[in-house]
Amino acid sequence: MQLQAIIVEDEETSREILKNYLKKYCPKVTVLAEASNITDALALIKKQEPDLLFLDVEMPYGNAFDLLEKVGDHEFETVFVTAYDHYAIDALNSHASYYLLKPISIDELIKAVDHVIAIKTKENELQERVLTPVLNHVNGKITIPQQDGFEVVEIADILYCKADDNYTEIYVGNKKKVVSKTLKYFENSLSDFPFARIHKSYLVNINAIAKYKKGKGGSVVLNTGKEIMVSASRKAQLLSHFK
Repeated sequence: MQLQAIIVEDEETSREILKNYLKKYCPKVTVLAEASNITDALALIKKQEPDLLFLDVEMPYGNAFDLLEKVGDHEFETVFVTAYDHYAIDALNSHASYYLLKPISIDELIKAVDHVIAIKTKENELQERVLTPVLNHVNGKITIPQQDGFEVVEIADILYCKADDNYTEIYVGNKKKVVSKTLKYFENSLSDFPFARIHKSYLVNINAIAKYKKGKGGSVVLNTGKEIMVSASRKAQLLSHFK
């Protein structure tokens, strides 16, 4: 896992030392930007959305805790870097991932980065489990991941799914939902439900089909009026649903 980091430190020499250490000993960390005060740091955090913040405590115009208070809820991890050990309790209360004392120990820096990677890896695994489209065959629902969580959709309400490279557009009524999964994934997932792959790019709810038009492959017209071409190689599979 690669971590995107921002260094917030008012001393240029300290920033350079940390940046060089990270480059040499922590190749999984990419330093996106640096800031020498909390005002600049706040702007960078909002713009860059880092995974990790290396944060000095004492800085001009406020300290590290002022910055974290201004940021509010956040997803990045924080590693405090300071010459003073009496901030340790405050750092823990601010949910810091690690606390490094200056001068920075290379071994401790590596431990800090490994610790953050472990945290982020677990978070990503949990998110993948929760936000991957999941079917509930008992009540006929599917969860569709969104940026702020997931939406529960009735499978029967899905009209069709359309391939878009490694993404799938799911059409529920007149609404389109984009999911980072291939159409093949949904074809397999919905195999126990009345859906047919009528084209390399389309998976259609059989119950949403209002009309079939003849042709080499033909086409289907959905109950919304949407017409979708049927590939010749998939025509027989489609028609088998209407025997």
